[in-house]
Amino acid sequence: MKYRNIISVVALSAMCIMSCDEEKMQWYDDPTHEKITEAEIPLQLAEKISRYEALNTYTNFTLGVGIDLTLYMESDDYRNAVNANFDEITVGYHMKHGAMVSSTGGLNFSSVDALLNKLGEAGLTVYGHTLVWHQNQNASYLNRLIAPEVIPAPAGSNLLDNGSFEEGMANWGSWGNKEAVEISTDEHIEGLQSLKVVINGSSNTVYGMQLQSPSIPLIEEHHYQISFYIKSDIPGAVRMSFDDSLDTPPLGSFWPGNNASDKEENTISTSATWKQVIYDKDHSSNEFVAAASSVQFRLDLGLLPGVTYYIDNVIVVDLDVIDEPTIVNLVANGTFDANIDGWSKWNGTDGCNTHATGSDAYAGGGALKVVNDIGDDPSNQYKVQIHANFTETFVADKKYKISYMIRSEAPGSVRCSTSGTANYQGDQSTSIVWQEITWDITSKGGEEGLNFDLGAKTGTYYIDNVVVQEVIPVEAKAVTTRASGPTYIEKSEAEKTEIIGTALESWIKEMVGHYKGKVKAWDVVNEPMDDGKPSSIKTGKNKETLANDEFYWQDYLGGKDYAVTAFNLVRAAANAGDILFINDYNLEQSLAKCDGLIEYVKYIEGKGATIDGIGTQMHLSIDTNKDNIAQMFDKLSKTGKLIKISELDIKIGTASPTTEQYAQQAEMYQYVVDMYLKYIPEAQRYGITIWGISDNAKEHENWIPNDAPNLWNKDYQRKHAYKGFADGLAGKDVSEDFTGNLEY
Repeated sequence: MKYRNIISVVALSAMCIMSCDEEKMQWYDDPTHEKITEAEIPLQLAEKISRYEALNTYTNFTLGVGIDLTLYMESDDYRNAVNANFDEITVGYHMKHGAMVSSTGGLNFSSVDALLNKLGEAGLTVYGHTLVWHQNQNASYLNRLIAPEVIPAPAGSNLLDNGSFEEGMANWGSWGNKEAVEISTDEHIEGLQSLKVVINGSSNTVYGMQLQSPSIPLIEEHHYQISFYIKSDIPGAVRMSFDDSLDTPPLGSFWPGNNASDKEENTISTSATWKQVIYDKDHSSNEFVAAASSVQFRLDLGLLPGVTYYIDNVIVVDLDVIDEPTIVNLVANGTFDANIDGWSKWNGTDGCNTHATGSDAYAGGGALKVVNDIGDDPSNQYKVQIHANFTETFVADKKYKISYMIRSEAPGSVRCSTSGTANYQGDQSTSIVWQEITWDITSKGGEEGLNFDLGAKTGTYYIDNVVVQEVIPVEAKAVTTRASGPTYIEKSEAEKTEIIGTALESWIKEMVGHYKGKVKAWDVVNEPMDDGKPSSIKTGKNKETLANDEFYWQDYLGGKDYAVTAFNLVRAAANAGDILFINDYNLEQSLAKCDGLIEYVKYIEGKGATIDGIGTQMHLSIDTNKDNIAQMFDKLSKTGKLIKISELDIKIGTASPTTEQYAQQAEMYQYVVDMYLKYIPEAQRYGITIWGISDNAKEHENWIPNDAPNLWNKDYQRKHAYKGFADGLAGKDVSEDFTGNLEY
């Protein structure tokens, strides 16, 4: 040993309370050894780490970091570490579809705009992350776009016998250019059957094939509504006409009489999707007013040859007659048409119950909107509770029926209960599609009001058409069939493709267009490859349940070709020099997945799109297979693409690592950079992005909790990993150039 440090406990205590300018550590010569210089004094690891420069001084490629928007805007320690060490940031969540897109499809740029302004002040650039992924999507909005159309049933009773064709086609007639008119179980809007009409190949006039209804009793001068559902295997056309007993002028798309024009523009088009056709004063330019005591209407289907039609749920109602017992609703405002008066919050966040209007209503002018933003609590549904008083207290032993329409923006849960004397409905699942829920109660006596209990599952709920009524037995009538409940019309696969394609185009054009010139590199397609089938892309089709933010664009946009569409859309919306990436994870864990991604890039480019770079996330552990890392970089380098390490972090497996584990982490960080520099040619090095700043718990509420994966510790002090990473960037042990000269 060439030297020794002689220092007393008293001197050490003095050092702790005096400044470095006033008290320096004193080193003394050991007379038994050669004289030493100050520069030869050894440095401890912590002292070495403290002398390192900012990370981005050790490299000439882009050094990035994944950040949390809120922490950057609010934490000085966090922001200072970002600004001092990095060139580019990737926003962890707030630039994704789920964060940007509202429930109506609009984009809210305010928080990201504020971030970019602040980053601009610090001279940092932004990497756009991520445009097309299957997670962190506003899945409730996208699923609602392609959800079945829900059509409320017509009011009143159906005057037409057998409009559902469940009892066959008795009293229905047909003539003209037909190959078949028969009952079918192939298609139906509800029930089990519909009427199938096959037009022959020679038909070319609208009245060339006519289907005639049974005779319908009318009351002269009364107003009526006729509605039916129709679909066809190929594009078709339908017109409604009447017999000579009802003589009304032309009604827009509906033309009466057999002598009306046979031109296509005077018909209604049909397609492979069920369509409801309605004839009344609200849906046509003229009223349907009875001019005789009965009528038969006709569906004219002969305009186009070779079409197969399906017809179902034909309903005729008298709008001037209510032939059912008057319903006495025991809640004063169950329709919410004008407001939500009478409904109050008993539990939940202030303002959680509001009035929704427009398309958010099931029927009429409005609905009750309730937001549970306090978290899931399946055992305490009452934690979000909206209440209305009954107009009269329930009477013991009488029977009551409660019904309501409800939907939620994501899978949810609702329970009803009563105040006063308590009764509880079982938990009911809700979805993005309106559904009717009913609850039958035999009163215990003393029930005073109705509660909607929505605390079981976080989310936004819409409630409409709440009816609370006493069940009064009535004698059976020998008259009409009651119009059924809501009708659900599923969209065809072609319609879903068109709708989701439009949504993707809108999202990309607005997002990329808004940040054009500010964001010059985009993560266009993220995590496309399937882990179990690494040469195939992911799909959600075989998953039993999907997370609330999970949506697979590829399931609607041509499978593998969804990425072709995405890259072409971004290329058209971005500036010419912007860099577009495809990105995936576990490429070092599964070399087969790495191969699959490389082949997928070739496929996309073979379809006419251009990909500039490939991102490899690299969420590693201290024991990750190093040979695989080297092989991955070797494979990626041979693509000729820019290569980006996009989300590097290294788990230790504990929040309280040993000194040895910290050293292993540092060595792994350095190894990753060493291999990147070894295998990726300089011209292909886009850069490296570290995923997160520190081990502070606030950074790990949703990602790698109870661990220590980053370069700074929980107090934003540099770790051994900082040195390992910096040495990798510099291509040498930077600390070898440090001397023992004291620094102040």
